[in-house]
Amino acid sequence: MLFVYELHEAETMSSGFNTDVRVGDRVFHVQTEDRGPNRPVIDTTVYQNGRVVHRRNSNYKHFAESAEFNPEDLRGRVEEQHRCVIEDLRSGAVSGNGSATAVAEAEPPAASPPGIQLQLLNPESWLTAGTVSLSLEILSRGDQRPQSKALVEALIEGSLDETRHRGTTDSQGHVQIRFPMPKLGKGGLALVIQAKAEHGADELRYVMRSNPKPSPQESSS
Repeated sequence: MLFVYELHEAETMSSGFNTDVRVGDRVFHVQTEDRGPNRPVIDTTVYQNGRVVHRRNSNYKHFAESAEFNPEDLRGRVEEQHRCVIEDLRSGAVSGNGSATAVAEAEPPAASPPGIQLQLLNPESWLTAGTVSLSLEILSRGDQRPQSKALVEALIEGSLDETRHRGTTDSQGHVQIRFPMPKLGKGGLALVIQAKAEHGADELRYVMRSNPKPSPQESSS
């Protein structure tokens, strides 16, 4: 019996919201992200012209370890924090460093992209004939510009050999990472891809689930 491994977005994988908010004649970008199971923190950052002017985070470690944990409630927490920061921003009640006027008095600096976005371009054909072949793209979250010279690492979490395989993006923000499929362990398996660039970092995590595929002899019988 052969097995075909399919990728499914991990239920506890980081989720997030991005909203542009106008306050007077200024536009702020509000970004809220769940940092994922390895770092159970909900992080909200407010940018103006690419500069961080306010940050708020909340740790949900106790919730993550409790019997009441579920992905739907976690996403609700992420959305609620995102909404609260937007409301505080509009009302002038934002207080990241003890100053309610931190955002209103922010000077408009030179623009820089607020974080990066990592994307797997071939989720349906990432594994062929025992070889992992990842086609990846990295863009800035703010203006969707390609991010060159970003370092990308990939591994099969839960395999017997969790070797990290690396690559660097080209001028178009693209990179190909290929490596032989390692021997797999008996526990949960996940394809983990991490990227670091000048303006931030991002991570993709996919649960690997096996579907039995009939061998040629079985399918012909």
